[in-house]
Amino acid sequence: MSVYSMTGYASIQHSTSNSSSEHEAAGTPASHLELEIRSVNSRFLDLSFRLPEELRQFEPALRELIIGQLKRGKVEVRVSVESNAQSTVPDPTPRLLQRLNALQDSIKVWLPQARVLSVAEVIGLAVGEQIPGRDWSQDLPELARQALKELLSARQREGERLATMLLERLRCLRDLAAQATPLVPQLVALQRQRFLDRWREAMALAEGATLPESAQDRALTEATAFAIRIDVAEEITRIESHLDEIERLIKHGGELGKRLDFLIQELHREANTLGSKSAALELTHISVDMKVLIEQMREQVQNIE
Repeated sequence: MSVYSMTGYASIQHSTSNSSSEHEAAGTPASHLELEIRSVNSRFLDLSFRLPEELRQFEPALRELIIGQLKRGKVEVRVSVESNAQSTVPDPTPRLLQRLNALQDSIKVWLPQARVLSVAEVIGLAVGEQIPGRDWSQDLPELARQALKELLSARQREGERLATMLLERLRCLRDLAAQATPLVPQLVALQRQRFLDRWREAMALAEGATLPESAQDRALTEATAFAIRIDVAEEITRIESHLDEIERLIKHGGELGKRLDFLIQELHREANTLGSKSAALELTHISVDMKVLIEQMREQVQNIE
């Protein structure tokens, strides 16, 4: 399965101008329909529609179609209709003019302050009277399916780019974990020796003297306790485990955005712990580099469905 981004765009146009004679014969002018779908990242599926009034009835069908294909993202659907009727000026019929005049006189009786109709308003009413609306019940759903197919393709291409970037960051994190692994036993041995040296200094023993057995045991106990506190082997193991799971999810594909987000949070927590338990500058640098890579991954994972 593929990895899908929540970011995408698709636009489909449909024109009836090639068969304008048929529409004119039926009393319907040639029209141009454009449908756009935009999507960006969101925690859930958030749909919004911008449809002209004559197409508002199709919103439930469009909503059902999108819900069947998309699971997450803020999706905006915009539809616009243009007709060549807007470029023609119809002749108002005498019957229409008489009716408008009668209606205007009736309104003026009740609303004397109402202004009279302008020529442009009369022409607009004539357009509505003489030109019936086109039936888009067959064209609009088909256009929506085509646009949705293009949107899914765009989201898939973006998802593949994100997957490639994430796998590259995983490789870098594995390299950092490999650099940290041999430092753990070295740090434990180093801290153990430091404790013994400090005990010798504290007891002001002469060079070549030996520590009393009880003092040496206490020093070793303190060294062991401190070594446990600074031992990051468990954190490195968990980091490697999370990296394996993230790689498995990316290669499997599908709806993995929320699971990746959770694993990224766990990675960040382990990297923080690695830094807080660090007793050497090298481990501190590794922790910082890890957190930089993890933050880059977090930003991109927010866009994955």
